[in-house]
Amino acid sequence: MRIALFGWTIGPIFYDSMHRLVEILHLHQAEILVYAPFLEFLQQEAGIDPGEIQIFYSDKELVEVDFFLSIGGDGTFLEAITFVRDSGIPMVGINSGRLGFLADIAQAELEFSIEQLFAGKFILQPRSLLKLENEFGHFSNFPYALNEFTVHKQDSSQMITVHVEVGGDLLNTYWADGLIVSTPTGTTAYSLSVGGPIITPGSANFVIAPIAPHNLAIRPVVISDSEVVTLWVEGRGGRYMASLDSRSAPFDTDMVWKISKSDFHINVLKFENQSFYETLRKKLLWGADKRN
Repeated sequence: MRIALFGWTIGPIFYDSMHRLVEILHLHQAEILVYAPFLEFLQQEAGIDPGEIQIFYSDKELVEVDFFLSIGGDGTFLEAITFVRDSGIPMVGINSGRLGFLADIAQAELEFSIEQLFAGKFILQPRSLLKLENEFGHFSNFPYALNEFTVHKQDSSQMITVHVEVGGDLLNTYWADGLIVSTPTGTTAYSLSVGGPIITPGSANFVIAPIAPHNLAIRPVVISDSEVVTLWVEGRGGRYMASLDSRSAPFDTDMVWKISKSDFHINVLKFENQSFYETLRKKLLWGADKRN
């Protein structure tokens, strides 16, 4: 079995768990591939020697990999997708920090979860992505997002105007700090923080959610992900920021963006004792009340 390990850094609180993870993989005679910058951190900063392993630098070396383990937080998991791409390699999110919806294997559950993996006691949950297109090919290296596409103001004081069409029909013109187009997975991320609804991962939807809209009657909208969303931005500042998951850059206001559902999905590995609703209760502390 070939298992890839991806990450950037981990805190000292996770050093022992990381050492134990590598030890368990070797005990199961797994062939281990480690992302080169992560290996350098483990050896030089964490003092962890993973033993006999292989190194990968890009997605090109991920040949015949059975599982891809992302070690860190949700941000690390989103970056890991740019390596997995459309390969179909099952992804496992290991949380080395605090809150995590994608990196949802807690440190205390790590050993049990890895044993479950080798025992085959898991399911693969497909997660849809959105595809971003524009005439100048920006983000063309990997024009996909698991969470969301966002446009937001670059200047701290001026709102932007975002015109949005859905399936060729005008939805609305938003005067706001920005706008988020989210996948179901992304509804527990940035979209949630601006008042968007939570949608279960298997739902075939996008959520369009404004950021601090000037008109208080404006609310997030749920649409089918079979629709194509087209948007363009106006603003007195002439520039704004566009973000695709964890990647962002400034752009001019004459840019037209098209968002649609991608033609491939990401396989997220879930264990038999996990459920989306349990994750919501644990991560968002639903029901946590001194009166209960």
